[in-house]
Amino acid sequence: MLVERTVFLSCSPQKCFAEVQTPRLLLHIARPLVRFAPIEPKVLPERWEQKEYLVSVRIFGLLPMGRQWVNISGRDRSNEFGRFYVELRDNGRGTLMSKRDHLITIQASGQGCSYSDRVEVRAGLLTPLVWAFAWFFYRHRQRRWEHLVANGFAYGQP
Repeated sequence: MLVERTVFLSCSPQKCFAEVQTPRLLLHIARPLVRFAPIEPKVLPERWEQKEYLVSVRIFGLLPMGRQWVNISGRDRSNEFGRFYVELRDNGRGTLMSKRDHLITIQASGQGCSYSDRVEVRAGLLTPLVWAFAWFFYRHRQRRWEHLVANGFAYGQP
C-alpha cells in the first residue's frame, strides 16, 4: 500500500538535501512517535552512506516494534529536469514489514523547495494497520520538518 505526501519548505533545496542526508534529521523528525537506535553499526554516521544499517524501532520510545533495515541510495536528477532535483531512497525491510520502499524527492520550487515522501509498505495481513500508521507518521514527519525549518534548523527545539 502506498502513502504519498508533499510539503513546501521555506529553505533552499540544497540545504534540505544536506539535512536529509543526516541520521540526525531522521531522529529529530521521527520524535516523539518513533525512536530509532542503531544496532549495526553501533553508532550511526554523521551522513548516510549508500549501504544498509540495522536499527531497533520503538513507538513513543517504549513499545518495541522490532528491527528495521535502512538501505540508503540516492541520485541527482538535476540535469534531467533542468533544475535542482534529487532523490534519496530507503528500500528497507523489517520485523513487521517485508517491504518499506521510501522515496524522498527534493526539488527547487519558488523561494524554497518541494519535499515529497512516497512510501510503499507491505506487511502481510498487517499491511492495512502498518499503512494507517505510515499515513499518520509521514504527516507527523513533515510537520516536524516545517517546524525545524521555521526555527532555523535549531535541532534542540522540541
